[in-house]
Amino acid sequence: MLRVGDVDVARIGLGTNRLTDTPRNTAFVRDAIAAGIGMIDTAHSYTGGQSESVIGEALFASHECVVATKGGFGDGRPEVLRAEIDESLRRLRTDSIELYYLHRVDRETTLEESLSVVAEYRDAGKIRHVGISAVTIDHIERAQKVLPITAVQNHYNLAERASDDVVDYCTERGIVFLPYFPLRDGHPALAGMARRHGATPAQITLAWLLRRSPMMLPIPGTLSLEHVHENLGALGIALNDDEFQTLQRLP
Repeated sequence: MLRVGDVDVARIGLGTNRLTDTPRNTAFVRDAIAAGIGMIDTAHSYTGGQSESVIGEALFASHECVVATKGGFGDGRPEVLRAEIDESLRRLRTDSIELYYLHRVDRETTLEESLSVVAEYRDAGKIRHVGISAVTIDHIERAQKVLPITAVQNHYNLAERASDDVVDYCTERGIVFLPYFPLRDGHPALAGMARRHGATPAQITLAWLLRRSPMMLPIPGTLSLEHVHENLGALGIALNDDEFQTLQRLP
């Protein structure tokens, strides 16, 4: 388990960037939570807003899961962020978003100016905890001068490790690190290790991430309950030192 804000959740979450508004997907979200998912990641921009709406319908009046959403993708101006936060609150059918990320640092608007809007909503109780996405250590340190940062979300997996320094920074400071696109394409080393553990290559990849840092919380995206169970199964896989180092050295 890992504490995200005020809540302890399983260290495998659910990404919803392909979630569209259908009865089947509404049921899927509920079933994923029943299976053990404790954190769902979405964004104002995902599927034109359908992702947030489905989650809002599935979880209306429920507090079984931490829902994180994001805003400011491509435009971090204060007026844009205010409109997006208000719309996310309506779509999610909530008075308070548990975790809200600035989705991207805008080239035309300073990080501080964008986050000052998020801070307004946090002070008003409409946002409980704050994160930032696709950032460097410098961005995190600047953000922390505006308000506390609970979580960081960057592209990170076995094949994409440009954020190694960010992972280490978050680990040292107790900031939750959520790698998006956490899975990588197949590799012979993954297949062999999976066979030895009676697991799948995807589970081995997730197990590596979980060992990489105690603050790691992968959020693989899926629309399949079977894959949700598979992903959660990675929580029971313990890689030994040799296995971890073998994966660490993969090109």
